[in-house]
Amino acid sequence: MEEKQALYKRFFMWIWRKKWWILLGAIIILLVIWMTVGFHIKKKKKYITIDITRGDITQTVTATGEIQPVNTVNVGSQVSGTIEDIFVDYNSHVAQGDILLTIEPSVLKSSVDEAKATLDSAKSELKYSQSEYGRNKTLYADGFISRAEMEKSQTTYEQAKQAVNKLQYSYDRAVTNLGYATITSPVNGTVISRKVDKGQTVAASFQTPDLFEIAEDLSKMQIETAVSEADIGMIVEGQNVTFTVDAYPNQTFDGVVRQIRLSPTTVSNVVVYTVVIDVDNSDLRLMPGMTAFVTVVVANAKDIWKTKNSGLLIRSYKNIIDNAPEDATPQTHLAIKRDEDIIFVPYKKGLTTPTETQIISDEIKPDDKLIIGFTGQVSTNKSTMRGGPM
Repeated sequence: MEEKQALYKRFFMWIWRKKWWILLGAIIILLVIWMTVGFHIKKKKKYITIDITRGDITQTVTATGEIQPVNTVNVGSQVSGTIEDIFVDYNSHVAQGDILLTIEPSVLKSSVDEAKATLDSAKSELKYSQSEYGRNKTLYADGFISRAEMEKSQTTYEQAKQAVNKLQYSYDRAVTNLGYATITSPVNGTVISRKVDKGQTVAASFQTPDLFEIAEDLSKMQIETAVSEADIGMIVEGQNVTFTVDAYPNQTFDGVVRQIRLSPTTVSNVVVYTVVIDVDNSDLRLMPGMTAFVTVVVANAKDIWKTKNSGLLIRSYKNIIDNAPEDATPQTHLAIKRDEDIIFVPYKKGLTTPTETQIISDEIKPDDKLIIGFTGQVSTNKSTMRGGPM
């Protein structure tokens, strides 16, 4: 019994002396076991997915523009003078030929009288030279005067005729200018702007001053919008348009694209094109100058598969899905989680909005989920993509 106790004591003493070596050996054995067995245990990935839904999608282009009458006429003055009377004001309805204002005509009347007196004097000279030429022709035929004297009277007569014609033109111009002292409406319409007051002096020496602005028909309006070059390719004549204005925030108005002007304009380094939209304003609720927030309906699709744009930003399946086929790329195939299976479905992109994209594929089924990553994934791509880093 004592020998067994001595044997146990020596054994524990030996273990105590060799404790660090035994501990190290145990650690090595555990490492070998972990490296042999642990590497063969694959942790199941937990994929991040988004829904593929069924519904409608509408592709639109948005812009802003100003509401204006289809045809606006600026009425000016061709003569200078002081405004004597004004017969219309803002919002006045006028017909073609109605008098809008008159310019004090005394100076113009004096010009007419002066031109008339000069013309009458020239006509008297013409009458005398005509008679003189007639007498000289008779005397020359009878041989009483020379040919030179007869030809001189003929020249005087012809110069008198030309002088009368010239002064007649001057008289007609003076009469016409007197008529310009009465400004009339060139069209039927509504006065939307009056730019002068009674007693104001109008100077038309260098350019025609604007007096009134007349909208020909306020029941037909137009919107001139600026569309960027990135979107102009989707705009065609005849497209339906909806728009709103701040004056009626709860109402949506309709319009139609009438014209795409080919002249570009650069605004803040962005090339834009003017798109003209026709608007029916039969109720006269829309007023010139209102700002319109326009939405052009480019295309729409109903009852289609669609998903959020963020689900289509993956560049490669290589580091996301193990054993992904080499010919399956995010540009040609979608990674679908169907129940517990992962399948790759060919597809094409359809209509796109700022938030959603149409998916064209015959192999998508209800409740399919689109794989966009996995839990714990770390991006090695430092570049940003549309919508942020992947």
